[in-house]
Amino acid sequence: MSDAAISMQDKDIFGPEHKALRKTVRRFAESLAPHAAEWDEAGIFPKEIFKQAGDLGLLGIGHDPEYGGMGLDWWYTVCWAEELVRTDNAGLNMALMVQSDMATPIINEIGSDEVKRNFLAPAIAGDAIAALGVSEPGGGSDVAAIRTTARSDGDDYVINGQKLWITNGTRADFITLAVRTGGEGFGGISLVVCPTDVKGFHVGQSLKKIGNKSSDTAELFFEDVRIPKRYLLGQENMGFYHIMTNFQGERLIAAVAAVAGMEYAVRNAIRYANERKVFGRPVSKFQVWRHKLVEHLTSIEAARRLTYYAVDKFVKQPKQATREITMAKLFAGDLLQRVLYDCLQMYGGFGYTTEYPISRAWTDARLITIGGGTSEVMKEILVKIEGL
Repeated sequence: MSDAAISMQDKDIFGPEHKALRKTVRRFAESLAPHAAEWDEAGIFPKEIFKQAGDLGLLGIGHDPEYGGMGLDWWYTVCWAEELVRTDNAGLNMALMVQSDMATPIINEIGSDEVKRNFLAPAIAGDAIAALGVSEPGGGSDVAAIRTTARSDGDDYVINGQKLWITNGTRADFITLAVRTGGEGFGGISLVVCPTDVKGFHVGQSLKKIGNKSSDTAELFFEDVRIPKRYLLGQENMGFYHIMTNFQGERLIAAVAAVAGMEYAVRNAIRYANERKVFGRPVSKFQVWRHKLVEHLTSIEAARRLTYYAVDKFVKQPKQATREITMAKLFAGDLLQRVLYDCLQMYGGFGYTTEYPISRAWTDARLITIGGGTSEVMKEILVKIEGL
């Protein structure tokens, strides 16, 4: 978030401690930005980045201090997501946020002490890479359709199945994994932590994507993978409810990042428009672009207010915030597409090259209306909530 966007109301939310965290994240993000194009071209970023983030405490902002976390509330996570956009690399950002805010919160919430010490603590420190294994070839948002099974065998589970679209999947040290331990439907799903150094686990292809190229996205296979039952998270057959709760954090951080990303793009576009001359005058002097930019800044501010309202509800009443979070992701995700389309257009031919980060940002943005639940799924959730 730019300094210009911090209103008096926001100053009541963000105090000196938030400002200090912002500064840390901003320095970290800006130090990585010069490598953004290189890592997208390579299709991967160095795994040492996880350790750098861990050393700064950024992978456990909301997690239990006993295991290395900061124990801070969700407004600090907002600072993390808003400033991370300055890496100019959405794939890198997604990989880090999967570790900090998607794969590990469930462990932090319901994992045993042993599981937290063996898996959560190393992930917070950046010594281990985490992935979240929910989506499958036959279902992404339809969690109740999960087919990967975990059969009980004495003190172990024996896992068989396949996962798809798994960020960090090619190099994860463990997977927070959704499996079927019971019958059909949502009532038979459990969550376990599955190490990746076990017999029977293997990574399929690393999927090639049109955006977010520096984050590895894999298909995973489990063939008679045996793990101890003590790696179960929470109660058996109750995993669906924890996944649904986890989705709220995932969707909320996506909305926060989308709002920050589009403002970052617009501010950069304004600087470019002041420098770039067409027909002897700066692009910013053309009324059509001046009006379009302020229209977008107005819409972004509306998206921020809706998203901050959802954050406030999530902090105060996490189990009652589904409506607001769903609206925030839907609105911010769809707005992001329009804003970045116009920002790229402003750059003209240069926007269609990889010389400026806007080209990658535009392509990367397409994921926000798909990942973590498509816009269509968000609408269906709201239809049910509103009783339509």
